[in-house]
Amino acid sequence: MKNVAKPLVLIALVLSSFTAYSPASIKVNGTVLNEKDGKPLTDVNVAVKTTGKTTVTNQKGEFEIFVPTENDVLIFTKPGFFNKEVAVIGRKVLEVKMKADPSWRPAVVPKPELKELADEEEIAFDMAVSQPMERSMKKSMAMGAAYSTAYHVEPAPVVHNTEGYATIHENVFHQPLNEPLSTFSIDVDAASYSNMRRFLSQGQKPPVDAVRIEEMINYFDYDYPQPEGNDPFSINTELSSAPWNPKHYLVHIGLQGKVIPTDNLPPSNLVFQIDVSGSMSDPNKLPLLKSSFKLLTEQLRPVDKVAIVVYAGAAGLVLPPTSGSDKQTIMEAFDKLQAGGSTAGGAGIHLAYKTALENLVEGGNNRVILATDGDFNVGESSDASMERLIEQKRNDGIFLTVLGFGMGNYKDSKMEILADKGNGNYAYIDNILEAKKVLVNEFGGTLFTIAKDVKIQVEFNPAKVQAYRLIGYENRLLNKEDFNDDKKDAGELGSGHTVTALYEIIPVGVNSSFLPVDPLKYQQNTVVPDAAKTNELMTVKLRYKQPDGDTSKLLVNTIMDEPTAKTSENYRWSAAVAGFGMMLRNSEFKGDITYDQVVSLANGAKGQDKNGYRIEFINLVKSAMLLN
Repeated sequence: MKNVAKPLVLIALVLSSFTAYSPASIKVNGTVLNEKDGKPLTDVNVAVKTTGKTTVTNQKGEFEIFVPTENDVLIFTKPGFFNKEVAVIGRKVLEVKMKADPSWRPAVVPKPELKELADEEEIAFDMAVSQPMERSMKKSMAMGAAYSTAYHVEPAPVVHNTEGYATIHENVFHQPLNEPLSTFSIDVDAASYSNMRRFLSQGQKPPVDAVRIEEMINYFDYDYPQPEGNDPFSINTELSSAPWNPKHYLVHIGLQGKVIPTDNLPPSNLVFQIDVSGSMSDPNKLPLLKSSFKLLTEQLRPVDKVAIVVYAGAAGLVLPPTSGSDKQTIMEAFDKLQAGGSTAGGAGIHLAYKTALENLVEGGNNRVILATDGDFNVGESSDASMERLIEQKRNDGIFLTVLGFGMGNYKDSKMEILADKGNGNYAYIDNILEAKKVLVNEFGGTLFTIAKDVKIQVEFNPAKVQAYRLIGYENRLLNKEDFNDDKKDAGELGSGHTVTALYEIIPVGVNSSFLPVDPLKYQQNTVVPDAAKTNELMTVKLRYKQPDGDTSKLLVNTIMDEPTAKTSENYRWSAAVAGFGMMLRNSEFKGDITYDQVVSLANGAKGQDKNGYRIEFINLVKSAMLLN
């Protein structure tokens, strides 16, 4: 376990002011042992009863976790053992003994070679559902005799820390004389922020590749004006000096999606695709997932319909399309879900999209909502195969929302690929309050697309700009030719969503160590005479399609070389978050930024902060400061 190398007193002083999202104030250490032989138990899930925060024991059975009060209760769970609740009652060191459950049996799943017995998408049998609820499940039960001799026992998966993150090669400075265009897809995902919060809440710095700065910036709403006219979003720009290097400019580009009142949103055809494999048994996985989806169910209207597909060793339809008015039936379906077995994610995706396509609503919101830890291990499971599968499915006009849960075996890289390639968005749910943010507060933005394949291309004036760098969006970069190619996929914008992008610019005449390139020997790039005469700094072009369209529309916005000293709260807040992200990544471009400067900048840009998200960020920065 990683220990926080700072005095507990200092940590308690800072963390005591945190909101409900924030790191807890009392650190509890302990060891979990097998009651029978006294040996350490590894991979025991340890959860705080009041907050849902979790950790797992290491190979020595040791754990470390923060609790809000000395009277809190810890819940210990491990497959094959009875759950155990232990009251902290002021103790900071615990020894917990767990008793084996003699009635426990490993999950039973069908052998893969018997898939030819039935069409997996029609009649697959999901061992994680307590009783059959739909035609496909009943057919599978009818085939019990055929399967009876073909089952084998798979032990419940042992979860080690195998979290997976795609490598991020941070964007560098480019010179417009050589590379005049910067092209990228928008990104409305915010999973990186809540995942980063989970690490800091446990007293750890997040892995460098878990920090995607654009997702941290876009976790927050910004006070941009609503669009006027027929376009579904407004374009807002601002220019001033970069807080981490005052000699540089920082360009702020913000999009504001049109807010469509819930009553005016088109009917929804939703398929909840839920991972009920053995790896989802932890309290911060399937139990939290079920509570989260119940919050979403409460938002549904009578015109909306929901189906539920589950997958473990195989996939099954456990709830046929059901009206949003029949909330009780939907809730009961969630209550019956149990975790067990391996993870046939590919089979689940096939069945979920098939169900959505069979119930397609023309002009409606057709969407699969995938909830998982991403740990697929049966059938199509590699990043490449999953990417190709999702690319095929998106052509049917069905959008995708990916909700990530859990820790220890979490596959962030796979989740991001699925959302990116599936015309979708991606959020990480680390607690029930985050579920409320994503599925209630941001209901329209999460589930209703108002513009798809939104691309941005910026052309820089070399007479004004010596070099530029896009902050974040490393996984969303496009070739310059992709901007005008309507066949190239890009990001989606939801109702009311905001998207913010930042460019750091080195103006002409500023000396910089980031520009070590020697003059070219065989060619010479020159600046068009008119470029030197204009005061234009850069031109921002955007392309987007209607949700059901195939042809994009072009929008153009010019930014003048007129930096302002008095910046907006939007500008200062995005700069503070970007600075913090660069510090977490230990970026070579972080310049002179400090934690104190980030806190000061953010404190002056909190705005109304009616949900407390911004004060939570400030407290997280203070927490990270103590972990250095």
